[in-house]
Amino acid sequence: MEESGATVRRLMAAKEESEKSFSDVAAETGLTNVYVAQLLRRQAQLKPDTAPALKAALPALTDELVELMMQPPFRSYHPDIVHEPAIYRLNEAVMHFGESIKEIINEEFGDGIMSAIDFYCSVDKVRGADGKDRVVVTFDGKYLPYTEQKSEHMMSRPTRKTS
Repeated sequence: MEESGATVRRLMAAKEESEKSFSDVAAETGLTNVYVAQLLRRQAQLKPDTAPALKAALPALTDELVELMMQPPFRSYHPDIVHEPAIYRLNEAVMHFGESIKEIINEEFGDGIMSAIDFYCSVDKVRGADGKDRVVVTFDGKYLPYTEQKSEHMMSRPTRKTS
């Protein structure tokens, strides 16, 4: 895990050297700002077609770092991170509004969930009606319906004859 921590520090140093924000890099690469942060934190895999744009946006990225970024990451988080106030508040918001969000998903789509794999996320800053800055977090996930589990649809089971 320390090797991963060292890699993340090197990736973040390349971003710092560029003096660009995650949103700046996102605009240059066509990615979302959250996905750029995920790439630099080794929580997402850099695709070969995206590598040239990321290298152009962050010239301090070495070929070695780019190669590491193209390997499948170990997606995880440090268990103490939930104590970080911004993350704690995001968890609190999801827990507080989660049941209502689930009910609306079920009402609008049916019995199912939002994918966290076929998923886009961005963070934006807007000016509120009161003139104060507001944070907009957008979760954009594919709808995945639960399926009725009929044995005839289960391709991994051998065909059984009934008497």
